[in-house]
Amino acid sequence: MNPSLSSSSSPTSSHSTSAGSWFSGVVRGRSDRVGSVKMGSDSASGGSGEFSAPVVRKNQFRGALFKYGPKPIQVAFKTGDYRQQVIFIGGLTDGFLATEYLEPLAIALDKEKWSLVQLLMSSSYNEYGTSSLKQDAMELDQLISYFINKEDSEGVVLIGHSTGCQDIVHYIRTNAACSRAVRAAILQAPVSDREYRATLPETAAMIDLASTMINEGRGSELMPSEADLAPITAYRYHSLCAYNGDDDMFSSDLTDDQLRLRLGHMSNTPCQVIYSMADEYVPDYVDKKALVQRLCKAMGGAEKVEIEHGNHSLSNRVQEVAAAIIDFIKRDGPKGWDDPWN
Repeated sequence: MNPSLSSSSSPTSSHSTSAGSWFSGVVRGRSDRVGSVKMGSDSASGGSGEFSAPVVRKNQFRGALFKYGPKPIQVAFKTGDYRQQVIFIGGLTDGFLATEYLEPLAIALDKEKWSLVQLLMSSSYNEYGTSSLKQDAMELDQLISYFINKEDSEGVVLIGHSTGCQDIVHYIRTNAACSRAVRAAILQAPVSDREYRATLPETAAMIDLASTMINEGRGSELMPSEADLAPITAYRYHSLCAYNGDDDMFSSDLTDDQLRLRLGHMSNTPCQVIYSMADEYVPDYVDKKALVQRLCKAMGGAEKVEIEHGNHSLSNRVQEVAAAIIDFIKRDGPKGWDDPWN
């Protein structure tokens, strides 16, 4: 979701043996791995005194900045030095420090010996219009591969904020090798870009234009500047704004069957849905309680968390959302799993 758009245009746990963790085997193709890796839900590996407290003061984090892919934009920031990572994926226009709850979350995760990771992708900040869910998924896979191969990760949890929720749903659907390292997924503010943008006066005409351009084989060309505050291709505009577009996953007018087709594969991953009951990007006509119930059902029974009076980014409920996330991770994080090659 683009916040700049508005209707007014505005311990060590079980260390891997010398053969490496099974995650490493997945990525490196080592199908001769025998046995399994087991760990408790509250255990973690690694850690050092180098990082100390993850938050120094408001808006100032302490950690490591590193590259995880070949593109200049592919950098990530990690607080804590542990072998379990929580990866935060922001929404449209987001980059580092996208939401205020990241501060209390980083502190709480550090106490549980988890690292918080924020990444930049090709779609970060104002570049979302020339990217796609497919591109985001490829770069997210590169980040997870980095942790598996460079830091011997014992598992990751994905947190998506706003359009970052679509990234997670799409990534899990790819069934990429590194996606097996995802121990749980948290969708915070999974709202419909289409339903929100339908409230803007220029949207209908722009959808027609985008459809025409796509039919003419010009889906990769840019839309007129009035379509969006950021440069955006006909394909991405259609994906975000049109019915049944690639980004159309959480709309209230989708049937239960349609939601199941889009979200049903998430049933194989422990999931939590955090919904803001005063989300400013959800149109007033949407029954939020009914919608979040339907989303969780479509995902095979995801855990539901309703934040009363919470806004889209939960800037007015930072402690509440951080506590909900920590509670879920402690219950549904790594609990030991079998070697898939065994």
